[in-house]
Amino acid sequence: MQQESILRKILRIIALVLVSVIFLGPFLWMVFTSFKPLAEALRLPPTFFPETWLPQNYVDAWNSGPFLHYTKNSIIVTLSVVALQLLTIIPASYAFAKMDFRGKNILFSLILVTMMIPAQLIFLPVYLMFSKVNLINTYWSLILPWASSAFGIFLLRQRFMQIPDEIIEAAVLDNTPTWKIIFKIMLPQAKGTVVTIALLNFISTWNDYFWPLVMTSNDNVRTLPLGVSMLKSTLDGVHWNTVMAGNVILILPIVIIYIFAQREIIKAFTYSGIK
Repeated sequence: MQQESILRKILRIIALVLVSVIFLGPFLWMVFTSFKPLAEALRLPPTFFPETWLPQNYVDAWNSGPFLHYTKNSIIVTLSVVALQLLTIIPASYAFAKMDFRGKNILFSLILVTMMIPAQLIFLPVYLMFSKVNLINTYWSLILPWASSAFGIFLLRQRFMQIPDEIIEAAVLDNTPTWKIIFKIMLPQAKGTVVTIALLNFISTWNDYFWPLVMTSNDNVRTLPLGVSMLKSTLDGVHWNTVMAGNVILILPIVIIYIFAQREIIKAFTYSGIK
């Protein structure tokens, strides 16, 4: 039995190593390629570690366009979307978790159905609608379509449902306003879930490429993912080392945020009953 247990541990470790290589391999390849000279980045057979380290690639990527402006646009859009989503998700989640009203289950089911509708399916009518009100190439066209999140409502509702109803009933007997119940009682107990929703929405919006591509046609509100994609548009071919440097710049904030917040994300999914 002991030998069988040791064998299982060894197999588990091997499986974890293989999965780690599969997921980390492309990321490490991107990082190392971002430091290679162009000739080495295009060499066949390729090298994994750079023979010559060239940090200048990051300077070239940053100076290849108005990257500071793209970064500012990404920050404005991302923070606005996160703030607006929290303003809609929190009261909606409380209503679905702790309030009784006609058609609640049907309405919640319809919200869940929207999770299965991809943006590529609805972008044309949304684009035409924003075009009629002259909001194309504005921040509003990048923010308003994501004013709420069905997944965020689902996740926070699940957490709110685990808070005992007796606490709410006691607050109601004390004539506590609903907004105080939400912000003084519910949110402190669901802080980890709220932080997780904000982080997941931040990551999703920061990395979004398709929607800004549809809604923008100039640099006024163009975001960082679009700026990075334009690094491939060169007259003398694609400089993959510079492209990789641009991608590292793009994902660096996401990696830093995830490193510090991964415990909260795991807790939130555990509390919400998602296995």
